[in-house]
Amino acid sequence: MDFLGLFDPANSDEVVDRSGTADQLPPEPQVGNVEYKLKLVNPSKQRFEHLVTQMKWRLREGQGEAIYEIGVEDSGVLTGLSEQEMTASLQTLRQMAFKLGATTTVLRERTVDNDNGYRISEVLVRKVPDDQHNIEVRVAVLGSADAGKSTLLGVLTQGQLDNGRGRARLNMFRHLHEVQSGRTSSISHEILGFGSQGQIINYSELMTAEEICENSTKLITFIDLAGHRKYLRTTVLGLTGYSPHYIMLVVSGSAGIVGMTREHLTLAIALDVPFFITVTKIDLAPPADTLIAIEKVLKAAGCRKVPLIVQNDDDVITAGSNQLASNVVPIFCVSSVTGEGLELITKFLHVLPPGVGVKEKERLEQEPCEFQIDETFRVPEVGTVVGGLLTRGVVTEGTQLVIGPMNDGSFMPVKVQSIHRNKAPCRMVRASQSASLCLDQTVPGLRTGMVLQSLDCSPAGCLFFQATVCVLFHATTIYAGFQTTVHIGNIRQTAVIEGIMACGGIHTNDRASVLFRFVRHPECVRVGMRLLFREGCTKGIGKITQVFPMQK
Repeated sequence: MDFLGLFDPANSDEVVDRSGTADQLPPEPQVGNVEYKLKLVNPSKQRFEHLVTQMKWRLREGQGEAIYEIGVEDSGVLTGLSEQEMTASLQTLRQMAFKLGATTTVLRERTVDNDNGYRISEVLVRKVPDDQHNIEVRVAVLGSADAGKSTLLGVLTQGQLDNGRGRARLNMFRHLHEVQSGRTSSISHEILGFGSQGQIINYSELMTAEEICENSTKLITFIDLAGHRKYLRTTVLGLTGYSPHYIMLVVSGSAGIVGMTREHLTLAIALDVPFFITVTKIDLAPPADTLIAIEKVLKAAGCRKVPLIVQNDDDVITAGSNQLASNVVPIFCVSSVTGEGLELITKFLHVLPPGVGVKEKERLEQEPCEFQIDETFRVPEVGTVVGGLLTRGVVTEGTQLVIGPMNDGSFMPVKVQSIHRNKAPCRMVRASQSASLCLDQTVPGLRTGMVLQSLDCSPAGCLFFQATVCVLFHATTIYAGFQTTVHIGNIRQTAVIEGIMACGGIHTNDRASVLFRFVRHPECVRVGMRLLFREGCTKGIGKITQVFPMQK
């Protein structure tokens, strides 16, 4: 199936293509996880130690992953190596990786000189950090109802194709009414693992979640969100609360782009999360018309993205390397019934770079602890269990924390008894990781939206806060007294606009400083947190600039 006519690379200077089709690559970047090496043949002991140190630095830059281009000069010239030199260079690279406890996988090879048989190789080096079981990437799954989101995840994580009547999605559902209606209404999590050589590790081999985590060097956590408009607030909560590294926007190849697809695309752009698109059900209808519609939407004003239709392994590597660095949007065409295109999307997930840079991660780990509570449970013979995302700091078993805010704005001391990640027990959870914590006592009035914080933070709840907002859409004018649902991280609550600074009202595309008041109970917010508010068709985004703590 040929889709090349829909995408013209000549119009997309933003794509940094390392596929080797050009005579030269961009010069080697000084920072980042990409390293060029002309050849690595019989290095001296001192040179070998220097190369190992250099690889260690590149792995730190890529948070456990690095890309080596063998046969390429530092200037980017594709010189290539003979068969003997390439074999010796790859052997040296494997020895370097072995010394660091890393693994190597050849992603692709390309002949640059047919006369002499010279070729270049692109190698992925992966090392799981010492304090982690594996490298984790969170991917939120968005798309309109009946686009095939849960079915696609069922096929990817279970390893069995769908029968065309929704068999694969049954394992994704959490409630009986979801099974009966076929529509997701809650937030569910599924995992897909990759081994050291890129092999897929899923439930197809009768593995448990704990075994998948133990045997995987890279773990993709899918956050399956609802597509129907009725459940939009649950979908927005999943996006803001779980802070996904990427978004997979699923579009039905037979229905095309419908109302909620545009809504979800707007959310992805507003929250500034990198995304890629998957066109499903290509066994029912050719996706050409849908691809043309997607291209128009991506190139429209307000989006301005470059579509890249992925058709082979080279496109996969190019798409993966550009996912964080530029505005390229990869597009995959798959069928959950025939299996067409599934191999390309799994390879893409394998090479997808981790979402948080190592420097940013280290900075967050040094800060005082803050754990956002997204789910609460009462487990018999265990006690109170809270699930959510650790946004800052480090939590270990036995850590003393405070939980709140309560209705009066106060916080209550608690102790962490045990920790679970991906349905498996662990001793520690670090910043930007999701986990479930068991607390030592019952918390009165426990609800989603609360936070666990360090004792030395002196946290306080607030009812009033000020934010700089931009109205994305509103039919008329917003005045003081306007009520709206506000999403701030894991917080979802109705708030009232008490005042609009320097102007009487705001319209679509207007920016203003606004004073909000929570209607029901105080929340714990910080200056700089991203805010998203909505009411019916009204939408807006903003950033908190000032917080007014409640008096103790």
